[in-house]
Amino acid sequence: MASVTLKVEGMSCSHCVNAVEGAVKKLGAQAKVDLASKSVAVEFDEAKLSLEAIKNAIEDQGYDVV
Repeated sequence: MASVTLKVEGMSCSHCVNAVEGAVKKLGAQAKVDLASKSVAVEFDEAKLSLEAIKNAIEDQGYDVV
């Protein structure tokens, strides 16, 4: 399992948390959003999922991965 923390702009409420965590979970990974630091800690299996796919899933929800 790989772990990475992404900086994500545009998150401000519990809806944002649910949208981001839900999008990552659909890919088969786990995410934990920290609104205070505007970050998302992600754990995923690199053999099954790319970091780029995770970033795209978050951006598809309307947030910017920086």
